[in-house]
Amino acid sequence: MTGPVDERPPDGVEQPEPRRSGLRDPDKAVRGLGAGTLALEALVLLLAIQPIRVVGGDLSGTAVAAIVALAVACVVVAARMKAAWAWNAGTVLQGLLLLSGLLHWSLFALGVIFALVWAYALHVRRVILR
Repeated sequence: MTGPVDERPPDGVEQPEPRRSGLRDPDKAVRGLGAGTLALEALVLLLAIQPIRVVGGDLSGTAVAAIVALAVACVVVAARMKAAWAWNAGTVLQGLLLLSGLLHWSLFALGVIFALVWAYALHVRRVILR
């Protein structure tokens, strides 16, 4: 029989901290999550124009322009997720989508949905990069 094994490193020897998330590159994974979320948002916004016009009724030209501008902004921010400002810009985009609900109620509904998705992405980012 052998005695208990002491698994502590000898004094003065520092062990590298284990990766908490288990990901090879947590920063890259989180950037991919943010970029994917914004790309999906852009796609949904553009694909929603016609159904909103048909089912939702009066969708003004201003509302369509706002949708297209928000979709383009989402694609631009998604492409720039390496930049330090990108997560803040994504949060601002969610607020702008909520504000576009003043143009049409369905845009507010989309804003609520994507604000919740973005909040979850921010939560995952915080947990992984902690």
